Amino acid sequence: MRELHTLPLQKPSYWANPLVWSVAALLLLAYGLPYFQPLFAALFPALPRPLYLQEPMAELMWQHIGLVWVSSSIAVMLATLAGLATTSEMGRALKPMMETLAGMGQTFPPVAILAVAVPVVGFGELPALIALSIFGLLPVLQATLAGLASVPLPVIDSARAMGMSPRHILTEVQMPLALPFWLAGVRTSVVVNIGTAAIASTVGAKTLGLPIIVGLSGFNTAYVLQGALVLGLLAIAVDLAFDWLALILYGHAISAVDNQT
Repeated sequence: MRELHTLPLQKPSYWANPLVWSVAALLLLAYGLPYFQPLFAALFPALPRPLYLQEPMAELMWQHIGLVWVSSSIAVMLATLAGLATTSEMGRALKPMMETLAGMGQTFPPVAILAVAVPVVGFGELPALIALSIFGLLPVLQATLAGLASVPLPVIDSARAMGMSPRHILTEVQMPLALPFWLAGVRTSVVVNIGTAAIASTVGAKTLGLPIIVGLSGFNTAYVLQGALVLGLLAIAVDLAFDWLALILYGHAISAVDNQT
C-alpha cells in the first residue's frame, strides 16, 4: 500500500491557484469600484449615474459575508447534531421526521419565510437569519445522513469487536469516514445561502442584493451588473475555498493512513 504514495504530489504554483485570482478579483471590484466609473460610463452611456455609490460595495460585501456566516453556522450546527442523533436507537426512529421537516424548510421559498418572519420579528437582519438558517438545513442534514450510511457495516462491527464504545465508534470511525459527504453538504448549503442572502435586502438587511434591487426598481442595469458581479465572485471564491479545505483534510487523512501502514 505504501508504494501508492511514494511519488510526491505536484502542488500547483501559488499564482496558478484559481482561489487566489478569484479573491483578488473580488477585492479589486469591491474596493476599487469607484475607479471603474469610466468603464461603466462607456458601457451604459444612457445612464446618468452608471456607478452604484449609495453604499460602499466593500461594506455591503462584508455585511453579506457576516449574514451568511451566522446563518450557515446555525444551519450546519443544527443539521449536524440532528444527523448524528440518528445513530442512537431513539434517533433512528425520528430519522424520517427529521428528513420531512428539513425538506419542508427547503420547499418553502425564502421570500415566503421572510414574509412570515417580518410581522413577528420586524425588519432587518433577524428575519433574514431565520429564513437563511431554515433554508440551509436540508443539504447538511442529507449529507450527514448519507455519510453515516456510507460507512460499511463490517468496519463498524470490527470496531465493536475491538471493544470500542458506541461513542468512540461514532467519533473515531463513523464521523471521519463521513467527513467528505458532510463537507460537500456544508459547501452546497453555504454557496446556496450566498446567493439567497441577496433577497434579504428586501426586508432591510444590507447585503449585496441592495444594488441589484435598487437597479431593478430604478431601471439601472449598471447597478444590477455591479451587484451581480461582486455576488458571483464571492460565491466562486467560497466554492474554491471549500475545494482547498477538502484537499487539506483529505491530505491529512492520507498521511494518517500512511503512518499506520
